[in-house]
Amino acid sequence: MLELVLALDRSPSDAHVRDETIAIHGGYDSDGTRAVAVPIYQTVAHDFIDADHAADVFDLAVPGFHYSRISNPTVGVLESRMAALEQGVGALALASGAAAVRYAVRNLTSLGTSVVATPQLYGATYTMFAHLLPEEGVEVRFATDERPESIERLIDRTTRAVFCETIGNPGGNIVDVPAVCEMAHSHGVPVIVDNTVASPVLFKPILHGADIVVHSLTKFVGGHGTTLGGLIVDGGHFPWSENAERFPMFATPEPSFHGVVYARDFPENAYIVRCRTVGMRNGGAALSPFNAFLLLQGLETLHLRYERHQVNAAAVARWLRQDRRVAWVRWSGFDDDPQHERAQQLFGGCHPSIVTFGAAGGYAASIELFNRVKLFKRLVNLGDAKSLVSHPASTTHRQLNAEELRLAGIPPDMIRLSVGIEHIDDIIEDLDQALGSGPAAPPGMLSTE
Repeated sequence: MLELVLALDRSPSDAHVRDETIAIHGGYDSDGTRAVAVPIYQTVAHDFIDADHAADVFDLAVPGFHYSRISNPTVGVLESRMAALEQGVGALALASGAAAVRYAVRNLTSLGTSVVATPQLYGATYTMFAHLLPEEGVEVRFATDERPESIERLIDRTTRAVFCETIGNPGGNIVDVPAVCEMAHSHGVPVIVDNTVASPVLFKPILHGADIVVHSLTKFVGGHGTTLGGLIVDGGHFPWSENAERFPMFATPEPSFHGVVYARDFPENAYIVRCRTVGMRNGGAALSPFNAFLLLQGLETLHLRYERHQVNAAAVARWLRQDRRVAWVRWSGFDDDPQHERAQQLFGGCHPSIVTFGAAGGYAASIELFNRVKLFKRLVNLGDAKSLVSHPASTTHRQLNAEELRLAGIPPDMIRLSVGIEHIDDIIEDLDQALGSGPAAPPGMLSTE
């Protein structure tokens, strides 16, 4: 049995300190230069000591770096830091959030297998699931909603994973992650949770039963709209060896990597080691060291920014709701919002900074508002320090038909705000001028429905 694992796929050593400290110091001990900032190891490869050392590194018999497509010291700090924050046993950073979703799913699936997903997904994820994975022989079944019983109806012997987003983007629905995980595990199926919108500041899916967590680091972690990146975190508790028939890739020798048996040789982190040595090694969606460095800078202030995002979003949501030019507002902080109780239960009274609404006057009025904003940036990113606005039905989700949009919780007039950290008065003044002299919503129309 292999006694050592990849240097980057280990349990975090930062569990004794708090999240805000981990986000700044986790996973890094100063090198021989005593540099305080994490160095950018802008190198393609690392020199082997000799032939035996090279063979041992390739066999995973000793930890070490050899080629930056597979592992890199700068990227490794980011991986260790995020694994610690999500309380997983290891992580793999990738070139984008889309790559993270793809690698996370393909690490479990093969020709003739299936995945069950909630319908409220980011547009690119929906496209990947609805059109691209089926072309590779992997069926993706969309539940009618996020309830465990709706998902359970679609699980059968071919199912290899359940996929959901903690907070649906842009629908804003909040998935009952503990209940979904309990249901899926009763069928021997792992759960993959996209935690991008919540971030580990708001919610840690692994502590609530999730087996694998994915992130678009481009969003809240990076936080400044400069850097693409994705991440997969292994929770480390799914019993792959007990589900060998469903997941033979962990229980039988891996022909593409020296015949290693992952569940046997890496019992604590089999999933993420295979994702790196099969998925990343052969797929190649590597995160550059410089991008990892930039994402580490963003991560250091994530907790501060996220708090300001939430405060500003609350003020924006309440202002919109009292304005007669606004037909409806969705934000889980409202007592009568359909997601309020679940947000209270899972997020401890905190609420995400994504606010959706429709202008009185319907689709045309919402488009007019979208065109009139000045401070808000019209784009499809979220989690930026800057306030961002998008119209999902005509951008990220424009490939969905009317019924698919309905299931995803996206009405045609929906405007999604990712509320930034600017001064709140400036944010509201921009929305005020963008609404202009539009029509007032009819009495009784203002609601969260």
